Amino acid sequence: MVNATAGLIGVVLLTRHGDRTEYFQNTSNYISQQAYLTPLGAQQEYELGSFLRSTYLDADSPSFVQNISTEVANIDQLTVRADAGGGNAILDSAYSLLQGLYPPTQKSEITLGNGEKVLSPLGGYQYIPVQSLEYWQAPSLTPWMECNYFLFHLNRVYTSSGFQNISAAAQPFLTALKPYLGGISNNFTNMIYDHVNVQYTHNKTYYDTLPATFLEQARHYANWLQQQVFTDATTAQNVAIRTLLPEVMWSLGNMTLPSNKVKIAVQEVDYKPFISLFNVTNATLYDPDISGIANYASVVALELSLDSTGSHHVSMKFKNGSDDSEFRQLKLFGNTTVTLESFIHQLAWTTINSTINWCFSCNQTIERGCSVFNYTDDPFLNPTG
Repeated sequence: MVNATAGLIGVVLLTRHGDRTEYFQNTSNYISQQAYLTPLGAQQEYELGSFLRSTYLDADSPSFVQNISTEVANIDQLTVRADAGGGNAILDSAYSLLQGLYPPTQKSEITLGNGEKVLSPLGGYQYIPVQSLEYWQAPSLTPWMECNYFLFHLNRVYTSSGFQNISAAAQPFLTALKPYLGGISNNFTNMIYDHVNVQYTHNKTYYDTLPATFLEQARHYANWLQQQVFTDATTAQNVAIRTLLPEVMWSLGNMTLPSNKVKIAVQEVDYKPFISLFNVTNATLYDPDISGIANYASVVALELSLDSTGSHHVSMKFKNGSDDSEFRQLKLFGNTTVTLESFIHQLAWTTINSTINWCFSCNQTIERGCSVFNYTDDPFLNPTG
């Protein structure tokens, strides 16, 4: 039982990008070309940032982060990282979110040595650094790409009886949907929902003519498939979260140190890590409706609190885009809250904390920087006797 808390001392946020233009994802390896953030997507992220501001930066909020700067951003208190691939839909989402988290303010005005007062453009716009991570720099935010064990799993999904059964059941719908796909394949493995959703959102003619249940059905089948692709009982299939977990643990651990300044850590990603995170923490066992693809501008919050005995605890909350007006409490391994020590202990087995560990975990010796490592002592690649 957790004692009365002395306050929230920090939070790690996993946020999904906002609405974007259509993108294409290779169904044989899940390498995709990111698209561009739309004005709707930017607004969704801005509203998410505003929600997070009211949750964590309002002194009257029960989730107020102790000792955080509330008006003028203290960049030492924030770390923000985003996938910078393709058209920068994810990176631009991070900037839009930050506009809502720390909006322009006259309080950011400075006085120069000559006495002149200066305010940044746009009424005091606050420039918060975002660390962008390209695909070729490290596998941290896109660990499924070029991961051979993930490809083995993907092939296993496609040849499974469950896949064959649901694919067969979906054929009447996929046939009926074909005239609305603009020439793209209606194969069950394809990201059909993405095309339908983008067109339904941005094309008035499409919006008026698409049969009433088609968007919902496309989402249903996409949820099922993505849940199979990015979860399972073994580690390789949860790869989308495995390289993020060390960063999460490091951030939470650092927040407990007296010398630490960071109060909010943000990881801006796509939908895949959400699925894997909910699986490895057993959250979907207690809230099965959170399985599948998280909506645009969704957020998972891992809140770090300090109780009256000096123990640190972690709780997990989820807001599924604009579908939810507030956070909902999720279970971590069946509990509303767990100690930080327990959180790390129960997830340590699945983490990948370096490029070389990713190379070994994915059976990759060439791509994504793996060619520089020595594999002569690897008993799986070079068995003896």
